[in-house]
Amino acid sequence: MKKLLYRMFRFTATVQYGFLTRFTPAGRLVIGALLIAAFMGQNTSLNMAFQGFTLLAALLLVAFLTTLFFKPAVTVTRRLPRFGTAGDTFTYRMMVSNNSAKVQKGLTLLEATPDPRPSFEEFMAAREPLEKTRNVFDRTVGYHRWMWLVRLKQSAGIDETPMPELGPKTRDEVRIQVTPHRRGRLHLNGVKIARPDVFGLYRAIHRITAYGSVLILPRRYALPPVLLPGHRKHQPGGVALASSVGDAEEFISLREYRPGDPLRRIHWKSWAKTGKPIVKEYQEEYFIRHALILDTFHPITGSDTFEEAVSLAASFASTLETRESLLDLMFVGTEAYCFTSGRGLAQTDRMLEILASAEVCRSRPFSDLYPLVLERAGLLSSCICILLSWDTDRQELVQRLKEAGLPVLVLVIQPQGQPEELSPGPMKDDPDRFVVLEAGKIEEELAKIGNA
Repeated sequence: MKKLLYRMFRFTATVQYGFLTRFTPAGRLVIGALLIAAFMGQNTSLNMAFQGFTLLAALLLVAFLTTLFFKPAVTVTRRLPRFGTAGDTFTYRMMVSNNSAKVQKGLTLLEATPDPRPSFEEFMAAREPLEKTRNVFDRTVGYHRWMWLVRLKQSAGIDETPMPELGPKTRDEVRIQVTPHRRGRLHLNGVKIARPDVFGLYRAIHRITAYGSVLILPRRYALPPVLLPGHRKHQPGGVALASSVGDAEEFISLREYRPGDPLRRIHWKSWAKTGKPIVKEYQEEYFIRHALILDTFHPITGSDTFEEAVSLAASFASTLETRESLLDLMFVGTEAYCFTSGRGLAQTDRMLEILASAEVCRSRPFSDLYPLVLERAGLLSSCICILLSWDTDRQELVQRLKEAGLPVLVLVIQPQGQPEELSPGPMKDDPDRFVVLEAGKIEEELAKIGNA
């Protein structure tokens, strides 16, 4: 039964896409008139509607036949930007070349994006966020789940673009507008060149293979000034060890060897010149280091709540001043990750790239995040926790951070339309730093954390 419903949804989507892509608005009007004439002209002795049916059917047949041999000698080259931002329209250029001796006019350019229809396995495994509120029939049929999955997999909106008239052996530039719907890698699989028939009813489509991609960064919100208390902490190994393994403190000078100095600090060339053991001396470094903890543990892939959490993390990553401090982004995916930016290490763009690819973790418990955070607690000055729930496990992590003496800012994101009162728990002694946000209303509620 489920397989049959899935095939029906898939077939219907195919027919709908083909109908809207191939037939022009005038062609759709003719199709409607054809159906009406077919219904009314069944009895040829009572009216003349059958003649209208015959005429309209002949028009559509001629329109279809005139498009069979459309194959323009056109090549395209995209000039894509490196990044885009979810929800923000960007424009890129495409060079179109006419390689034939004929004038090409009346053409329309369509971008070919990946098929948004889910596989049967995805259809069966997915759960729409509002599925629990549906009636038994809707849950059984799964139409709302299908539509939700299709919207989820539609990575961007790209309008059709009319092409300028191309003379023989000439080229011209076309500007394409793209509105990304979601973060992540936007794949462009090819380009479709469309041209209507002589009656303007049906379009011939010629596909050109041209692969390209743009990394779509998370949406960012304007944050109010956020004062994160905390003092400088000693960073063993200096800035280099902030994100890598090895000892690379800031070099100051050379001095004579003292008992207890590690052998790896011996400067062998100076020892050879002076005849005495000489070691390199380093300055211990102290600076502010913030942790940005992103909760990725959510039962639904692609949920709006998780996407809002990623956008909020991206907002902090791109807003916090890191010229004189470090920012550690911590989350769990297929494994535990910690990425560091600031003070000459990775730039903010790199952290946004990482957040653009962050995925929901459904196979591991939230407690897997504990070791990643707590083993670095001694190096941190403060923590920002962006959480998708406020259960016992998450409260325990916050409690441990506070017991380690760290100032903590907690932001809990709740599903849109389902707000509920939450007890601050371990944040009861600092309620101004416990903020509950509702998905879909993040920007207007962010003022609550300004200089809290």
